[in-house]
Amino acid sequence: MHKTSLIILLVIFFSSAFAVEKTGNCAPEESSRLKIENYTFKADRKIHAPGDHQKFIILQQEFKRPQDVTLACLSCHTERHEEVMINNHFSWDRQEEILNHGQVSVGKKNILNNFCVGIGSNEAMCTKCHAGYGWVDTTFNFQAKENIDCLVCHDKTGTYEKGNGGMPTTKTDLNLVAQNVGLSSAENCGSCHFVGGGGNNVKHGDLEKAMLNSDRNLDVHMAKEGEDMSCTDCHVTENHNITGKLYALSSENSDRVSCEQCHTQAPHSKKILNRHTDRVACQTCHIPTYAKANPTKIYWDWSTAGKRTENGGMIETKDSLGNVIYFSKKGSFVWGKNIEPEYRWFNGLAGHHLITDQIDTIPVQINTLDGSYGDKGENTRSLAPSKIWPVKIMRGKQPYDLKYNTLLQPKVVGPKGSGAFWADFDWAESLAKGSAYVHQPFSGEYGFVETEMYWPLNHQVAPASESLSCTACHARGEDSRISQLSGFYLPGRDHFYWADLLGILLVGSTFLGVLIHGGLRVFFNKNTEN
Repeated sequence: MHKTSLIILLVIFFSSAFAVEKTGNCAPEESSRLKIENYTFKADRKIHAPGDHQKFIILQQEFKRPQDVTLACLSCHTERHEEVMINNHFSWDRQEEILNHGQVSVGKKNILNNFCVGIGSNEAMCTKCHAGYGWVDTTFNFQAKENIDCLVCHDKTGTYEKGNGGMPTTKTDLNLVAQNVGLSSAENCGSCHFVGGGGNNVKHGDLEKAMLNSDRNLDVHMAKEGEDMSCTDCHVTENHNITGKLYALSSENSDRVSCEQCHTQAPHSKKILNRHTDRVACQTCHIPTYAKANPTKIYWDWSTAGKRTENGGMIETKDSLGNVIYFSKKGSFVWGKNIEPEYRWFNGLAGHHLITDQIDTIPVQINTLDGSYGDKGENTRSLAPSKIWPVKIMRGKQPYDLKYNTLLQPKVVGPKGSGAFWADFDWAESLAKGSAYVHQPFSGEYGFVETEMYWPLNHQVAPASESLSCTACHARGEDSRISQLSGFYLPGRDHFYWADLLGILLVGSTFLGVLIHGGLRVFFNKNTEN
């Protein structure tokens, strides 16, 4: 009897130990058990049908210019232009406090990147996604209300297409679009945000066209058979102020979108999971991979650009999946699909390497995410604790000045003879023209330097059942997803010799005590029976 009890006790002891090591009591939960508040479910939504704009006489005129459509819109939607003009989608500029720089102008108009580098001298191409009309150089009038593009965000025909300078292409029927407008949809937002950097999913890695017809495996929020959410369900908009920030262009921890808006600070039924949310972002566990439907660009090497055929033609090379891995105008690329994120501590504040900054580290950090394990929110402008976040790190190689040790702005867009690299393929002339345009000194001596840029991931959220298990992080060495994060002790990943030895001694002494106790009981029981 006592032998059986001893065996059962030992089995329970070791089974429990292995179970705790394997699961940590924090296995993924079903999505139905996640707490959700402040959200209108699909079944309860009121459908807002757009007004019949075809009946308005002012929209029945033959529009020769898109600016005339805007003026027609504002004849009824009065004062809306004042809201749009201060919107970042139109200004591409914002004043923010940047780490180690103070108050400066950031935004797409001012910040460099390691994709197309920057818009200076290249506005005609870059502003295809600008919410305005006619921005091709520094003479663009940001105060002229007719330069606002209402249609890019409100078109319901799916036919609206913008070209150079943000002007509609000639095949766009302005009357058709103007008479068929409504509330912004994911299609409207995605017409720009899905194709940043020159193609579908190139920049973000977690924003792409496939999400318009998503299933739950691609994105649980936008899944058609699920909640079928649109962008503005999270990026709540009021008076044309769209909440949310892109840390490639912004810095401050304000006007943000967070999972906690709907899921609260304690969304799980298991307390151990809720304790993780203090220092681990929701996205870390719930976005185990990104670029799930189509690949994203993860490396761009400008230094190889310029090669051409013997007769001067363009060279374009593709991989087996059809991804362009070399193009004469842009250089070499590396793509990735179903990528495991990298992880960084992040408190909501970002830094930026400005074009005037001297290079002091290689790879150059185009932007930096502030945060550390020791940052619990008390001593930062963020007032939020640092959390472990999943990020896409875009790596590349781009031009810099060998003498001044600064990054350079190339001119890439323009006709032949203008110095534009895509026309003349002369780096020295391209960099001279681009630098002059942005009033940056250029020595004439240039090279190419490695750079890195951080893109926090927020989309392509997996079903809860597919979220990371405990062992994804609580694993030895390189088997841990967060092996690169140091400065703190993580059970299962880290070990200290004396602590491990003490643990072994404690477990061993416990086992020995149980064994001796059980043996003595068996021994004395036999003697008693005899």
